[in-house]
This record gives sequence, C-alpha cells and structure tokens, in this order.
Amino acid sequence: MKERRKTREIQIGNVRIGGSQPIAIQSMTNTRTQDVEATVAQILRLEEAGCEIVRCTVPDLEAAEALAEIKKQIHIPLVADIHFDYRMAIAAMEHGADKIRINPGNIGSAENLKAVVDVAKERGIPIRVGVNSGSLEKELVAKYHGVTAEGLVESALDKVRRIEEQGYENLVISIKSSDVLMCVRAHELIAEKTDYPLHVGITEAGTVYSGNIKSAVGLGLILYQGIGDTIRVSLTGDPVEEIKSAKQILRTLGLRKGGIEVVSCPTCGRTSIDLIRLAGEVETLVTNYPLDIKVAVMGCVVNGPGEAREADLGICGGKGEGLIIRHGEVIERVPEEQLLNALKIQLDHWKE
Repeated sequence: MKERRKTREIQIGNVRIGGSQPIAIQSMTNTRTQDVEATVAQILRLEEAGCEIVRCTVPDLEAAEALAEIKKQIHIPLVADIHFDYRMAIAAMEHGADKIRINPGNIGSAENLKAVVDVAKERGIPIRVGVNSGSLEKELVAKYHGVTAEGLVESALDKVRRIEEQGYENLVISIKSSDVLMCVRAHELIAEKTDYPLHVGITEAGTVYSGNIKSAVGLGLILYQGIGDTIRVSLTGDPVEEIKSAKQILRTLGLRKGGIEVVSCPTCGRTSIDLIRLAGEVETLVTNYPLDIKVAVMGCVVNGPGEAREADLGICGGKGEGLIIRHGEVIERVPEEQLLNALKIQLDHWKE
C-alpha cells in the first residue's frame, strides 16, 4: 500500500475530507427528492449502514426547496446533484445544500458559472467538479482519438481552471468512467497534476453483482496507490448495498477499522449443513455489533477448528453437531440448529 496522497482539506457540512482525514463513504438517494418523507427515510437507512455524505438530485425548484426540510431530519452532509440548470445550483445552496456537484461544461455560459460560484463563495459551500466519460467534449474525443484517460483529465482540469479564474478553490474533483482501467489511469494522471481532494468511483458500474466486482477492482487499484479522499460504489439497486460494499473495500485494504469481518469457507463435498444460509445469517447478525473482530463460518468439524484459527470467533457444524471456536480452541458444543444463537450469545458478552 502506497503512502496516502496529500491533498487539501475541504469542509462539507460536519465532515472534512482530504489531507489526513479518513476516506469518507458516500451514496446517492434514488427516491424523488421532492418526496421528503421517502428521501429522509432512505437517508436514515444509509446513515445507519455507515454512510457519511449523501447526494440528492435537484432537477427542479421543488426538489431544491425540499432540501431544507430534508436537512432538518438527517445528520450527515447533504450534496445537491445539478445537471444543466445553473439556477438549481443556486436554489440548492439557498436551501441548505452543504456541497453542490456540477459539470461546468453543461450549465451554460460563463455568466451562469460565475453566478453559481459567487453564491458558493459567499456561503463557503464547496463545489464538486464532476466529469464523466459519457459526456466528454467532442473536441477532446477528436484530440485523443476517442474517450481516453488523458481526455478525462484535461476536461476536469479545464473545468477547475474556469472556477479558479473566479477566485474560488474550495473544490473536489471527480473523474468517472464505466471503463475500469481507463478510470484507474485517469486517477493516476490527475493525482500528479493537482492537490484537490478526489471523489473516486466507477460510474454506471452495474447491478449489485457486476457493479461490486468492477468497483472492487477499480477502487482497489486506485486506493492502493494512495489516491482518493471519498468514495462511492455505484450500484443499480438499494443504495444501502453501496455502503456495505464501500466499507468492505476499505477494510480489505486496511483503510478502515471497526466492524466485524466475516470469513466463510466456500463449501465442498464434506459440507453437511446449509452453510450458504448460515453464512448469510451471520453476516446479517454481526451488523448490529460495533466490534473490531473476525468471525469465521466453517462447514465441517473436520477442518473447521484449524481453518478458523486466525479468527477471533468461529462456528462450524455438521451431522447434527455445532462447534463454537474461540481463537482456534473449541469452547462449546451445541446442537447444529442452535449455532446462530450460540454465536449471538458470544457476541453479546464479547471481551478480548
């Protein structure tokens, strides 16, 4: 793991990103922002899962006005996602957005951009400059003979320059692509050219299955190089799944501690219990415990104790009997159907 890239620190509501701050986890609501009740309910679920910054789309004035009421009922920074209409960026800031996400290339004239920057400057609201491979300018596509990492970086830095010329540098940059390796290369390039904090993600990654694989590979390669200050795992599904995945990626890379890590064997012909179901139940159970430990779920009593030795707690079973294992030692034998409850008892009373 390379040393973390040093970036500027940016304040977003009650969260700071960049510098030596932990990598923050983000998500985006998929409710209609105008539906305050549904949007708040989803954000509260995201908060409970571990989301630290949340973004809502603001397509019209009704959505912008809804931000004020939404913000009263949540506890994490609220980011307004703006496309095309600069007036929505201004309205969102006036109604409490802690940050706005814009592409300066698609909100109109230089005067429109100046109007947005003036309000952001007056209120001290950071701007996330977002550039996606799907909206890369035709001139850059022609210059680089296609959509490329180099084109993405040039586009992003050009947008940043336009805002800097307005005398404002309270910025976060995101350069996203659905092409994983292009996205990785773009982040490598831009990290050499700027010290603004970077919002990292693989855009349009796909379903929970394919999106998780693409995001784990892409974010893993980027973060391993010390690049990235805040991340979003983009999935077509319940946004709570994005938070679970982001936390697991950060834990796997050693960039986040806390929370129970579940490991489980892949099953084989010796497995005589419903290990797939049991592992899923354990994974659900442990989300309620703020413990920094490893729990192993093994499928047979032959190799289970040995394979679970590196875990703090382990369970395994077969042929009607279940074992509770602690630091590699069997501490209890229970009927197989009582394994999950026995594990819960151990977690309830856990002490190192």
